[in-house]
Amino acid sequence: MNTAFGQSTVLGYPRIGANRELKKAVEAYWAGTIDAAALEQTAAGLRADVWQTLRNARLDAIPSNTFSYYDHVLDTAVAVGAIPARFRRLGLSELDTYFAMARGVDAEPALELTKWFATNYHYLVPEIDADTVFTASPAKALQEYAEANVLGISTRPVLVGPATFLLLAKGADPFARLGDLVETYAQILATLAEAGVGWVQLDEPAYVADRTPAEIDALRAAYARLGELRNRPKIFVATYFGELGDALPALLATPVEAVGLDLVAGRGNLERLASAGPLRGKTIVAGLVDGHNIWRTDLRAAITAGVTVAGLVDHIAVSSSCSLLHVPVDLDLESDLDPELTARLAFARQKVDEIVLLGRALRDGTAELPAPTPQIPAGWRHDDVRGRLSALRPADRQRGDYATRAASQQERLRLPELPTTTIGSFPQTTELRKARAELRAGILDAAGYEQRMRGEVEHVIRLQERLGLDVLVHGEPERNDMVQYFGEQLDGFAATAHGWVQSYGSRCVRPPIIYGDVARKTPMTVGWSTYAQSLTAKPVKGMLTGPVTILAWSFVRTDQPLADTADQVALALRDECRDLEAAGIRVIQVDEPALRETLPLRKADQKAYLEWAVGSFRLATSGVADATQIHTHLCYSEFGEVITAIDALDADVTSIEASRSNMEVLDDLAAIGYGRGVGPGVWDIHSPRVPSHAEVVEGLRRAVAAVPARRVWVNPDCGLKTRGYAEVEASLAHLVAAAAEVRGK
Repeated sequence: MNTAFGQSTVLGYPRIGANRELKKAVEAYWAGTIDAAALEQTAAGLRADVWQTLRNARLDAIPSNTFSYYDHVLDTAVAVGAIPARFRRLGLSELDTYFAMARGVDAEPALELTKWFATNYHYLVPEIDADTVFTASPAKALQEYAEANVLGISTRPVLVGPATFLLLAKGADPFARLGDLVETYAQILATLAEAGVGWVQLDEPAYVADRTPAEIDALRAAYARLGELRNRPKIFVATYFGELGDALPALLATPVEAVGLDLVAGRGNLERLASAGPLRGKTIVAGLVDGHNIWRTDLRAAITAGVTVAGLVDHIAVSSSCSLLHVPVDLDLESDLDPELTARLAFARQKVDEIVLLGRALRDGTAELPAPTPQIPAGWRHDDVRGRLSALRPADRQRGDYATRAASQQERLRLPELPTTTIGSFPQTTELRKARAELRAGILDAAGYEQRMRGEVEHVIRLQERLGLDVLVHGEPERNDMVQYFGEQLDGFAATAHGWVQSYGSRCVRPPIIYGDVARKTPMTVGWSTYAQSLTAKPVKGMLTGPVTILAWSFVRTDQPLADTADQVALALRDECRDLEAAGIRVIQVDEPALRETLPLRKADQKAYLEWAVGSFRLATSGVADATQIHTHLCYSEFGEVITAIDALDADVTSIEASRSNMEVLDDLAAIGYGRGVGPGVWDIHSPRVPSHAEVVEGLRRAVAAVPARRVWVNPDCGLKTRGYAEVEASLAHLVAAAAEVRGK
């Protein structure tokens, strides 16, 4: 075999550190407790650790420039000079300009934040228009390549490819700028070649979604141009998250030396590759190990697919199906998981071993591949849950007429026009995190912990009453994460101690693992909600996470259809909704921020998904009376793509992120004649800036111009757990005052 590329590689690796070292350093820099030099020292150590880990695992081809302080799409924007003028004129340092784009500053809101394809990772949306002047700025890629060289490791720099970069961008037809951008990439490639770079990886995942013939022709033209360059590294175009379809022959027709195919989520890629004919001089980087889930690979099935690819092309390399950014770092850090479960898992470090083993087996056939793990144990099944699912009827997913419900709810709640509320969580303070740590360490007993949490709940209720909010929340101080919290209380879930995954910027989550049938053991939220309600005469929302989001933000079993697992979760939530209602909770919010995230990338697959996703939500929420108001919340997605499904959820009130996207969702709602309550977010909580009274008023005026005021709610974009109390109080005061002003007019 030709070893110029190598037999084994990964498309990327976790960058946060095994103990979230990057999160802690970045947040310390934002807080002003360390300087830029100290931040860079931590970052350099993390990069070196990743490269050495991959080398020690005997991985043949190692990527670089996959590290990021915040987001790799933002890094590519900087590399091509796509920094909007509104940030350039701030006069900040390069690093602080970067963070201003990510988080915003008082003078300028941040770039829009949205989901990275069908994952729980969020990227920053580039802003491109006719005035954008692309400039080759590959300093970061060159620096990381040089750092690895000092360690004796030759790496492959990674950038988002030009076509995907523009397809993800916003502006006046950004894709019209492809020619200019490709020439900027040509300059970057030339600079990398002069530095000794042998291979470069350009990621083009946008082409696993439906693309027009013109967009596919543009992809072909872009790589025909880059491929004809004399002074460049060899080009590896990586694709992932599904099937390339007609884009595959287009790429194969270009002079690029390697193409990466996801053979886990895109099994049809193999058939399409077989129909492409002889592929002389091409390397196919076969994504045989799932980079998006944590189950061990069936290595014997994977090697069969690998052998098939090897018979079609001159050269093959084994890879992860996508970047390992989406899985935890190292299973060996987990000591408390059930050994029966651990035997079925592989985190990033273990997946590298699988890739190396498969590469060796393809090279010389001497690797001994283990048999797949057996079926799930009988103890992981719940026959009563399965029986309930089999007995479900269509009526179990339906509520009464909305007009009747709305009248009953208004009579019961007696809310003003433009009612104000928040999405659920309040700041997770140092004291709250300390209390949880002391509980885990045994320093604080359960009674002491509950007492501290009750004190925080009372503080949150009193604060909301003082600010004048209409529908209150208990603030969720007892919850470490909106999915993990429920996973720790449901049968069929396991929680990790160190299974952190980056969601966006410094935000990390520990997705629980759904390994068996899901069942509710006892009420999960009723005690906290009823305690909060006992403190006030105003309605307090019961707060639940919806079934689709629980699946999307967990690592889900693969031995049964997702729809079945979603309905199992929905039954547990249905029981919780009924118990909340019976306890006197008049408003229940069931969040589904991941509804768009899990949408299949190909339209042909979307109808079936939306049917079961909507059905599971309605199963969870249709067991309550008309007078109980059901809310849902969605954030940081392209809502227009699922707007009819949002309507079909049949929630009485839907709160939606809208501030970063300038209330675009209102047009989508108007287009389908949406007729229920809606709360378009008027405060971007992912930025540290406090919105002015005038900004909130303007957002509300746009909202009531698009939706009758009697149906508009006033709320932030998302929960407040990542914010501090000073900015929360100031921002909510502006929100309440703005609602009063617009209400008065």
